[in-house]
Amino acid sequence: MESALRQLTGTIEQLQYRNQQLEMQLKRMQDDTDYRLQQLGSKGGAAPAAPVNAPPAAQPGRRGDVFDPAQRPNAPGAPRALGNEAVIAAPAPIPGNEQPIGAPGGRAAGAPLDLNALSGNPSPPPPVVRGDVAPVQASQPVSQPVPQLPPVMAPRNAATPAPQLATLPPSASPQDEYDLAYGYVLRKDYALAEQTFRDFLRKYPNERLVPDAHYWLGESLFQRQRYRDAAESFLAVSTKFEKSGKAPDSLLRLGQSLAALNQKEAACATLAEVGRKFPRASASVKRGVEQEQKRVHC
Repeated sequence: MESALRQLTGTIEQLQYRNQQLEMQLKRMQDDTDYRLQQLGSKGGAAPAAPVNAPPAAQPGRRGDVFDPAQRPNAPGAPRALGNEAVIAAPAPIPGNEQPIGAPGGRAAGAPLDLNALSGNPSPPPPVVRGDVAPVQASQPVSQPVPQLPPVMAPRNAATPAPQLATLPPSASPQDEYDLAYGYVLRKDYALAEQTFRDFLRKYPNERLVPDAHYWLGESLFQRQRYRDAAESFLAVSTKFEKSGKAPDSLLRLGQSLAALNQKEAACATLAEVGRKFPRASASVKRGVEQEQKRVHC
């Protein structure tokens, strides 16, 4: 009987709470979207691997590492003069087991650093390098050192869930703190509901939600069989906030709390007061009074 009564008296509050939950879910979706966009931006900051310039394709019947003067007329294998500051589009192949690679970021030697390479823009795919060829640094002008890219912090795992808001309201408004406490009641976490409603009443003694907060504070105590403390909360609503929508429900709960404390006479007097003091009480409250009077044998 008490379970059915709780479901009836909490219908309106559940509808209000569901509406608030939808707003909180929308805010979490917005926060999650912002978080994913930040992750995408962090991923784009990783510097791509330096591409390796592929050597000229070997012609049939010739070794792939043999220099072809027809293809490189300006560099017939002769050594370059030191101190040459001119930018060379393609360095001469290096004999032996070494193979030249491009400058960091996929740029030519001596060219300005392309910031697009650092922002995640696509760059040409690196060619396949033979397993027996070790890459070396590209030829640089003697007076210009090889630029070093700054270390890039690895982005956080995108699969990491966003921080949960289970114990904190989305903002510091009285309505949000009240909805948070009421959410604990719906989850039947009555101990946490009691603590949150007490904090609410301490911080907002003049808030319009104070009568409802007193009622649900009493309910969180009643559900844990702390009937004396619950009776104090229900009495505060029925006497100090008689015009509140929770006043009839509080008077009914006060009678049930007194009955649980074996104070039958006081319980019956309180239950009889519901119909006299609140003639327009809801049908569920009146039905709850009748059922409790029969149970207590008033």
